[in-house]
Amino acid sequence: MQIEDIVTSLWQEKEKLENVIEADRARSILLRVIEMLDNGEVRVAQVIDDEVVVNEWVKQAILLFFKVQSMTKYNVGPFEYLDKIPLRENYAKYKVRAVPGAIARRGTYLGAGVTLMPSYVNIGAYVDEDTMVDTWATVGSCAQIGKRVHLSGGVGIGGVLEPPQAAPVMIGDDVFIGSRSMIVEGARVKDGAKLGAGVILTSSTPVIDSETGNEVSRGIVPERAVAIMATRDKEFSGGKFGLPCVLILRYLEEGQQHDKLLLNDILREHGVAT
Repeated sequence: MQIEDIVTSLWQEKEKLENVIEADRARSILLRVIEMLDNGEVRVAQVIDDEVVVNEWVKQAILLFFKVQSMTKYNVGPFEYLDKIPLRENYAKYKVRAVPGAIARRGTYLGAGVTLMPSYVNIGAYVDEDTMVDTWATVGSCAQIGKRVHLSGGVGIGGVLEPPQAAPVMIGDDVFIGSRSMIVEGARVKDGAKLGAGVILTSSTPVIDSETGNEVSRGIVPERAVAIMATRDKEFSGGKFGLPCVLILRYLEEGQQHDKLLLNDILREHGVAT
């Protein structure tokens, strides 16, 4: 029987895991899934033909792993932790740079060349090669981060474990997320897009084209779009109020997504910080 079939079966009969013997039997299978997440053999979600596909059984395995694990004390230098999930280890083996204060739990994938400043990466997350997770940035459970991404200081990438079928936040390759931005609720930032500081993107946030004023999507920033936080007016019975939106200033040409000086120039032109 395939491991995903075993996990699905355990999920369907998860009430049996209240029994200590059954929980012990399941733990080795679930630990194997956690190891597969560590190694990038499986992932919670991926983009196939521009559609987000969620591997529900992987999420189920994570949730079941919490169920069968006991609280354990961990000591890291002078610091003490009490948790069900141990921390990632062997950063050198995976060619990951982890600065003191960086925390990643088991069950996260960290690609070669990833740099973790003092930051937090939760279980089920996937952080691909050469990505920078900057100071005080957080990558929530099951969030999927592409290659050569820069998550600037204080960025919050939201996590979602339940329900298992819910899509996590998806960040494509070559994306820049400005300081203190929040990307949550399964929102998506496609390849090469650049977001200025303080952008709040949820699954229902309107994304507006500044040249046409048209809404191009809800919760999805298109490829190579340079976008900032903005508001648009709406009339209510109590008056006119500005509702949040994400505003696309322009689209980069193919290959321009790697030009950081160009990005800075575009944002400064509009008086926006990075």
